[in-house]
Amino acid sequence: MTSATTTERLLRLLSLLQSRRDWPGTVLADRLEISDRTVRRDVDRLRELGYSIHATMGPDGGYRLEAGSELPPLLFDDDQVIALAIALQSATATGAGIEEGALRALTTVRQVMPSRLRHRLDAMRFATVGSTGPSASTDVLLALSVAVRAADVLRFDYGDDDARRRVEPHHLVTAQGRWYLVAWDLDRHDWRIFRADRITPRTPPGARFTPRELPAASVREFASSRFKGADGVDAWPCRGTVILALPASAVAPFASDGIVEDLGPQRCSLEIGSWSWSALAASFGRFDAEMKVVGPPQLATAFAELSARLAAAIES
Repeated sequence: MTSATTTERLLRLLSLLQSRRDWPGTVLADRLEISDRTVRRDVDRLRELGYSIHATMGPDGGYRLEAGSELPPLLFDDDQVIALAIALQSATATGAGIEEGALRALTTVRQVMPSRLRHRLDAMRFATVGSTGPSASTDVLLALSVAVRAADVLRFDYGDDDARRRVEPHHLVTAQGRWYLVAWDLDRHDWRIFRADRITPRTPPGARFTPRELPAASVREFASSRFKGADGVDAWPCRGTVILALPASAVAPFASDGIVEDLGPQRCSLEIGSWSWSALAASFGRFDAEMKVVGPPQLATAFAELSARLAAAIES
């Protein structure tokens, strides 16, 4: 066989080994239309290139691609390449301090892309919208991840005042460009969420612990409920409705998770939620239009209190 054919065969073999955990040698030979002996030689060639391939002996012996000591060349199909490139392009909004590395990786991937894939990637122009807070150190994120996985009590200084904390780390989450640690606070005997960019881990780690169950169906639901000021339920604690003197089409783009109902050319109802009644009343005010409170009564009271507070601010 020519060297080009050998190279092509090696790439096909590598693709098969990456697609599932175990491959019987005879099945690989049938798929590649080569002999068992040629499979063995090609496996040896891949090992010379840095791939760790484990061979099992016996009549049903086969091969398994395993993790090695170094990162060898990787083989991706078209969809995997596009997914990888988009993920790298989005990495600047993760707040994980990996922006420069992601950009260099994206440049490397793009350089070796076939033209058909570059055209697909270039056609996908997008921007990540959302507040991006201070980046968390990659070293800190790794330390927190290790503690979560090992179930080790984590000791760290938190914030500018270096307040000492001892927690049982449960999970890392990301929201609006920031990283957070969900953990059981051992001194406050409660679940807390800590900003990762304000954490300075201390060594050595504490004792091993048995992870507790979150007071929610999932980490996502728990974190979302806490960010909304609720306790274990992924819903705003305060929710109300007003009628706005605006068309529904003008309100819907800014309603976020609210519910907009069209009531005519220049009228619509809007139901939204917030963490307090005062904040809810203020959030309705951003639409700068005449409105009428539908309910509940707490919202009407909050509007009256907010109005008085604003009037007092002008008088002072």
